[in-house]
Amino acid sequence: MKLRFGTFMAPFHPPGHNPTVSLEHDLDLIAHMDRLGFDEAWIGEHHSAGSEIIASPEIFIMAAAERTQSIRLGTGVVSLPYHNPLWVAERMVLLDHLTRGRVMFGVGPGALPTDAAMLGLEPSQMRPLLAEYMDIVMHLLTSEEPISHSSEHLTLTDARLHLRPYSDPLFDVAVAAVASPAGAQLAGRHGAGVLSLGATLAIGMDVLAHHWTIQEETAALHGRVADRDKWRLVGLMHLAETEEQARRDVEYGIEQWFHYFQDVAAFPQMAVEGTNVQEMIDFVNNGLGVVGTPDMMVAQIEELLDQSNGGFGAYLALAHNWANPEASKKSFELLARHVMPRFQSSGGGLLEAAQRADAARDRLAEKQLVAVDEAAQRYEAEKEGAPAG
Repeated sequence: MKLRFGTFMAPFHPPGHNPTVSLEHDLDLIAHMDRLGFDEAWIGEHHSAGSEIIASPEIFIMAAAERTQSIRLGTGVVSLPYHNPLWVAERMVLLDHLTRGRVMFGVGPGALPTDAAMLGLEPSQMRPLLAEYMDIVMHLLTSEEPISHSSEHLTLTDARLHLRPYSDPLFDVAVAAVASPAGAQLAGRHGAGVLSLGATLAIGMDVLAHHWTIQEETAALHGRVADRDKWRLVGLMHLAETEEQARRDVEYGIEQWFHYFQDVAAFPQMAVEGTNVQEMIDFVNNGLGVVGTPDMMVAQIEELLDQSNGGFGAYLALAHNWANPEASKKSFELLARHVMPRFQSSGGGLLEAAQRADAARDRLAEKQLVAVDEAAQRYEAEKEGAPAG
């Protein structure tokens, strides 16, 4: 199974930075990744707390689609409890047509309680609402039969889509999962993929294989098959030519990112530790991610493959803005140049070709020398008017 690579872009920006410039840098990074041959980019939805500044992944995706050629663009995620599911389905189908099938649809319950609080929603309501609305969205996307629905938060009467998807039969659908089994259950129920957020944090590492078991079991109960190729893991990394350079690079912004999860965002599943830059880097490098070299990144992905107990379809590097924009682009370039080929057939073929050439070099070099010597002898013989011997 070819491992795909991409990014999960919340995004994260210091509240004091110019948001217009920050959004431009986010778009520029995705265009850069498209040129490098990355497979996917997932864009988040948030409405509070000052750092994650994309309110509509659909609008951002359309802007990114105009700047890119082949990278697939997903909602990472639409916080489904915040929206009318009929209009969510309509927007995704429109994006599917406008991007000529490059769109992907990720859903979740909503990560920031400060978002939900503005809608009068409690954290305990989010996952049940996600399951309720997901049933409706999937019916609308996969059936031409109307649906009616009545509940505390939603009423639909003979609802249906008048525009069918561009993708045949449907674009990729994925459900976010961190620690709770709810995401894996929902994915299994609908035959969707899983976006394992925080997969490299301790809580994520502990439940990776467990999430897959839940998804498989739930899929079987609903007559579906869980597909590892649709399983995407989100991890932490910043790469440079040396570990020392990578550590210097992240002095730019790693403290702000840690401060956000330690003191601002009420999202305890993403608990991180460290009181200064070096402690924060060491926390990441303690098996949870990589601030370092491409070789360290290869080892990290191999560990994740082992931890998943059977493999997964894509590794998504979190776009965290630990480094300045140019160093961040360089990090993704190193990932594309030195890490991706190690997990894709193109890179393996080149390494094997180099190894075969290495093994045969002495024998073939000797034949080359003999051939050159024979050619010289023929030339001398022809010059003297005698037939070649």
